Amino acid sequence: VLLAAAVCTKAGKAIVSRQFVEMTRTRIEGLLAAFPKLMNTGKQHTFVETESVRYVYQPMEKLYMVLITTKNSNILEDLETLRLFSRVIPEYCRALEENEISEHCFDLIFAFDEIVALGYRENVNLAQIRTFTEMDSHEEKVFRAVRETQEREAKAEMRRKAKELQQARRDAERHGKKAPGFGGFGSSAVSGGVTAMITETIIETEKPKVAPAPARPSGPSKALKLGAKGKEVDNFVDKLKSEGENIMTSVGKRSAEAAKVLAPPVNMESVHMKIEEKISLTCGRDGGLQNMELHGMIMLHISDEKFARIRLHVENEDKRGVQLQTHPNVDKKLFTTESQIGLKNPEKSFPINSDVGVLKWRLQTTEESFIPLTINCWPSESGNSCDVNIEYELQEESLELNDVIITIPLPSGVGAPVIGEIDGEYRHDSRRNLLEWCLPVIDAKNKSGSLEFSIAGQPNDFFPVQVSFVSKKNYCNIQVTKVTQVDGNSPVRFSTETTFLVDKYEIL
Repeated sequence: VLLAAAVCTKAGKAIVSRQFVEMTRTRIEGLLAAFPKLMNTGKQHTFVETESVRYVYQPMEKLYMVLITTKNSNILEDLETLRLFSRVIPEYCRALEENEISEHCFDLIFAFDEIVALGYRENVNLAQIRTFTEMDSHEEKVFRAVRETQEREAKAEMRRKAKELQQARRDAERHGKKAPGFGGFGSSAVSGGVTAMITETIIETEKPKVAPAPARPSGPSKALKLGAKGKEVDNFVDKLKSEGENIMTSVGKRSAEAAKVLAPPVNMESVHMKIEEKISLTCGRDGGLQNMELHGMIMLHISDEKFARIRLHVENEDKRGVQLQTHPNVDKKLFTTESQIGLKNPEKSFPINSDVGVLKWRLQTTEESFIPLTINCWPSESGNSCDVNIEYELQEESLELNDVIITIPLPSGVGAPVIGEIDGEYRHDSRRNLLEWCLPVIDAKNKSGSLEFSIAGQPNDFFPVQVSFVSKKNYCNIQVTKVTQVDGNSPVRFSTETTFLVDKYEIL
């Protein structure tokens, strides 16, 4: 039976101790104080016995990781348990120092409780301990993401309405008329007096808002240096970089990459369309698609009132069984028969200077042949280390994926991986224990590649593998080929912007 697990100094002072049976504080402090005096420096074994207990220990720089057990416990099992305890500590503490361990004492105690319960070792590995202590909830993340998106959309809609109402009031004042009633896309009209009041209220509430300072990019920047404090921040960031810290987080990277692709084209016409798709995919490590869900939408933006009464000609070459859905104000019969998007009432016009979703589609499948990019991760144990072979293959050759990052988790406290063969480049994030395999482009000419590396660990330590990319070509072949006026069918110049993004792409 394991009585207690403790981290103590070389003088026997307990920094953190977890007792797994009923013991008084005096008793455990007495046992730990006696421990350094019992050690014989001339011998190489890592256990000491007294009449009542056995100490099994491992030196860690200036500290000791000590397990106190009964004399009849299995010492081989105790040594295995000690090794797991020693691997847990660097997981929570950056340095093996007294103040660092005191700071993270509760994290360590929670982790110790996952290893041992009521004095007996649990059958867990480091990856499972990490998962259990994090108590991460996918549903909570999804809920928060949805709520943030809704809040963002509501704020954007409020600002857009405020500008429209203010513009309507100015136009009315310029022409010396009473401010007209204003109705949006499917909304009821509002009287002039109320319009002015709402406009003033919304604009006034917006005024105190200060634009948040943008996150500092990883590249050098000379803009907005305000006094000495800015220099201190720069020096701090430079120090972090010199230590190998990657300043921009993965979420920041993804949004920056998305911004590159989502940036509007230079020749943005009066009629502009955004075609955006997002993929959420989960695969098993032994092959097989658990779930793949893809959502797409066409957003229409008209900046000139002359082109507000138009029809979009859609070409749908998808053969995978995508479910299409038009906006309630769009003529569904016209779309079904002639693949054109127009309003139910041809006399009405689309809203000006706002993004309107006119068509959306959804694809959900477990068909393996639909996976755009397959990832095969094959870890195999050889002695104390693990050889990992990972390869990718582009199944959908019409796609061109940019800024592809394949993220492989690594075991903690075992150093950097030894890279064998690699197509592309890699980054090792030692603080977050990640290996990022970076590929600028994956297309039909560069459809497959592989990476080989070795590191101490077990096969389970290298999952889940995560993938992120951006693309200017969409997955479902749905495009707007022509835009025409409702009156006279004359063609209208238009511009399109296509984006294919990753919401979640995991190999579990």
